[in-house]
Amino acid sequence: MDGYGEAAMEVEAEASPCAGLSSPVTSDSPPRNPDGSVTSRRLGLKNSIQTNFGDDYVFEIASCQEISTLAVSLSTNALKFYSPATGQYLGECKGHEGTIHEISFSVPSSPQVICSCSSDGTIRAWDTRNFKQISLLRGGASQEMFSFAFGGSSGNLLAAGSNAQVLLWDWRNSKQVACLEESHMDDVTQVKFAPNQQSKLISTAMDGLLCVFDTDGDIDEDNHLLSVMNAETSVAKVGFFGNMYQKLWCLTHIETISVWDWNDGSRELNIEDARSLATDKWNLDHVDYFVDCHYSLPDDRLWLIGGTSAGTLGYFPVRNDLAGAIGPAEAILEGGHTGVVRTVYPAAGTHWSLGQNRGIFGWTGGEDGRLCCWRSDEIAETNKSWISSSLVSKLQKKTKIRHQPY
Repeated sequence: MDGYGEAAMEVEAEASPCAGLSSPVTSDSPPRNPDGSVTSRRLGLKNSIQTNFGDDYVFEIASCQEISTLAVSLSTNALKFYSPATGQYLGECKGHEGTIHEISFSVPSSPQVICSCSSDGTIRAWDTRNFKQISLLRGGASQEMFSFAFGGSSGNLLAAGSNAQVLLWDWRNSKQVACLEESHMDDVTQVKFAPNQQSKLISTAMDGLLCVFDTDGDIDEDNHLLSVMNAETSVAKVGFFGNMYQKLWCLTHIETISVWDWNDGSRELNIEDARSLATDKWNLDHVDYFVDCHYSLPDDRLWLIGGTSAGTLGYFPVRNDLAGAIGPAEAILEGGHTGVVRTVYPAAGTHWSLGQNRGIFGWTGGEDGRLCCWRSDEIAETNKSWISSSLVSKLQKKTKIRHQPY
């Protein structure tokens, strides 16, 4: 790469007939072509920037609309910050000495604070106004931190997933209140508090177990482990969905997906050949991996986000029906990345309707070190360049690329 210089790209969305691909809308009857095939639209790439030199990865994206800041964790163990609307570089935070596994603007009543956890065994809080570290929590000796979450009935708990342990602190005074070390036998990959039952904590691990804890009172495993579910393979990511958030989607490290009712511990759906099923639902390259899932609360619909090794993404609807568990892709993000995509972050919050919001659709980051901003295909072309002035040697003339049909 010459210096920092990669010009921002702007891509027009072009409708093209393609049997089996629907437009990114949520109605049950998507627009169709005269021959009966479903109309397909790729989402437009608004702009992209290169976040760094060399072969550094973008691991995760977080955003806080309240302060209009986009945060990115990199494989250099640093956090970088950008304007979500323009891509202007705002600053960076450095301090972690190991891989950053999770970042989040989730500190109660502190929108300017972002937290991060790392293989260096710490959870750190940073003030985005001056990019300084303001607090640090450390696990036990030789412990790594893979995930964290704020919650509890009083909103005072900070939970973390570590090496075969779930740790809990009262974040107000940094006092550790529990160390749960008998429920998991391997690295705890995710911890999440239930959105509508903040006393309930879900933990998942490489041992394949999904555990449900009650965090009220003096927490111990004998009395507070409510149930255990077994995914039978290492769990990568989980998320809540359903109109009462009573369900869990579960992605594994071998690219399978399952759906659970975490209240009664039942598995409602298990798709072991998810990549093949998704590949059959579009006319693009083979789906090689899954990045995440997306849930729309207004529509009560769940999408599985699959990607190709070349960096194309598709949103595939998940249905509780073994005969058609994965439906045709309803949104395609193509032309932004040149390698595996590691993270997807929606623009309008966590539970928006796919393709219903006007403006920016979301952001993606990946192993090409690129941060891409995608716009809704309903939006007219914008003349604003989404490029970081601190990352380019000089502003290059913006080029326009039009997608061609398949």
